[in-house]
Amino acid sequence: MEPKNRASLSYRLRYATRNPGRIVPYARRLARDTWLRARARDHVAYYRSVMRSDAARSPYGAVGTPSRDRWAALGRLQFDYLLKHGLKPSDRFLEIGCGNLRAGRLIIGHLDTGHYYGIDISPDILFAAQETLAEYKLQDKLPHLTPVRDMRLHFLPEGYFHVVHAHSVFSHSPIEIIEECLANVGRVLAPGGFFDFTFNRTEGEEHHVLREDFYYRTGTLVALARAHGLDAHFMEDWERDNKHRQSKLRIVHGG
Repeated sequence: MEPKNRASLSYRLRYATRNPGRIVPYARRLARDTWLRARARDHVAYYRSVMRSDAARSPYGAVGTPSRDRWAALGRLQFDYLLKHGLKPSDRFLEIGCGNLRAGRLIIGHLDTGHYYGIDISPDILFAAQETLAEYKLQDKLPHLTPVRDMRLHFLPEGYFHVVHAHSVFSHSPIEIIEECLANVGRVLAPGGFFDFTFNRTEGEEHHVLREDFYYRTGTLVALARAHGLDAHFMEDWERDNKHRQSKLRIVHGG
């Protein structure tokens, strides 16, 4: 992977030269994000405001998919990957950053009633998730949708979830939030279960863009998991088969 730093001035100048039509949208985003950061007490509060702003325009855009078709396709990609790796109807499933159920609508339909638990820091995107449930007639599956303030997971039962999943969550998270999650996810993960998450991978300098998009080395996250008694495995088949721009790690209990 190219060790490019998207936050560097030289990269931004090259990018602007190649993509002049994106200069004005970038400037608007920079102005909005600066304003939201100034009013927020921490990163979670800041990103909750970002989601509120984005969801007001489009719940599909708020979760990083510019169109409904792309939203559906990316949800299918995640679901098919989980099926390939053995997701069973009897599994109890926790989705961190469930959004408006891009993949969740398919996962809920596959699981036994009451086995899906979705959490998100954004109440606004959970309102959109309720609409997704109604549209796809999934009410009888009784999924749980819960807003959270942090990644402590302290209100969830110990050793309960066979599969924990977070797509495009850590790509928007500073390292302290990732560590908070890794420090607590092992408690709720059932024996033999796994936690899959995607992240923006760089093999160069770790960096962020506007404190919305964060780039990490694989070794950094593997070591962080190990520090909390967890083993992390790089999922090569995710990148090879799906050509997705984010990479994936699988977390299991250590040893």
